[in-house]
Amino acid sequence: MMSKVVLLFCFLPGFFLLSQAHKHKHSNNIAFYELERGNFKLNFTNYGASILSVVTPDRYGNLADIVLGYDSIKSYENDTIYFGALIGRVANRIGGAKFTLDGKAYKLPANDHGNTLHGGSRGFSDVVWSVKSYKKDSHIKFNYNSFENEEGFPGKLKVSVTYKFFGTNKLAVQMIAKPIDIATPVNLAQHSYWNLRGHNSGDILSHIVQIHGSHITPVDKDLIPTGQIQPVKGTPYDFLEPRVVGSQIHELPGLYDMNYVIDKQSKKHFNKVAVVRDTVSGRKLELWSNQVGLQYYTSGMLTDIKGKDGAIYHKYAGIVLETQGFPDAVNHPTFPSQIVNPGETYKHYMVYRFTAS
Repeated sequence: MMSKVVLLFCFLPGFFLLSQAHKHKHSNNIAFYELERGNFKLNFTNYGASILSVVTPDRYGNLADIVLGYDSIKSYENDTIYFGALIGRVANRIGGAKFTLDGKAYKLPANDHGNTLHGGSRGFSDVVWSVKSYKKDSHIKFNYNSFENEEGFPGKLKVSVTYKFFGTNKLAVQMIAKPIDIATPVNLAQHSYWNLRGHNSGDILSHIVQIHGSHITPVDKDLIPTGQIQPVKGTPYDFLEPRVVGSQIHELPGLYDMNYVIDKQSKKHFNKVAVVRDTVSGRKLELWSNQVGLQYYTSGMLTDIKGKDGAIYHKYAGIVLETQGFPDAVNHPTFPSQIVNPGETYKHYMVYRFTAS
């Protein structure tokens, strides 16, 4: 008889603790895991290899959960917001829901105004991953085997994501993918929504953001890149120096949802991508990555979403920082390629540092 996962739920202010009475043995079982080191605590589920909560102290030592999410797994299964999820096979948008590779045309699900968004109708955020390795005070590693023609993408792909403590207040994320038989595009992303004052504290318009990207890839009305690369200087997209999120947001169509070209910092493998600060709580999030792009999204499309702890998430409730390849790169030969061939390995690294002062 198949072993079942028994979940014990204990709802606490700002986050929820989910623990297993028995470990699952069947890939269809959805389970919950916790990483804890001191007063730094995170919860995950193997549904979408998702981050459910991140609990950190403010400048006074008070704990709060600083990522948006849901109370129930059913809500994650019905989610269209991608709260905390691991996105793939290709994150962001593919124009016209199609591309050509090695002379062959591929048609994908058109789940966003005639385009493909975040891997299609059932991307990596909507599948159950297996757990390869788990140690509560150290790390958790999720694996997924993407089958040939999944959501229209060519070939088979082995994927893993590891969330790992790095020091006392850092979280490292490692995304690895290997094609099995033929070349395929790969662009994975982590899609957590951050509110450093607490997930249920209102909007993020007073947060201060710095983005180490002096150029953007401008988009058309459907958020598909035009193929151009433009400087941010003198525009509302200029966050080269720290700036309040809401200071120029109303000069745009009501939100930020743009890919930034990350500036290379000397010859370092990792580049500092962004810094977010909240002056009320004193919390600061710093992000490093080896990727060429960052999708900066201020959740301008959220409308009365029922979240965890009874929270209702409105417009601007969180900030999403998706390190990634450029959107629609499969249709823009001048963009850095996302095609990975058999024998090659896709490697995507991120490091978050959380402090408060």
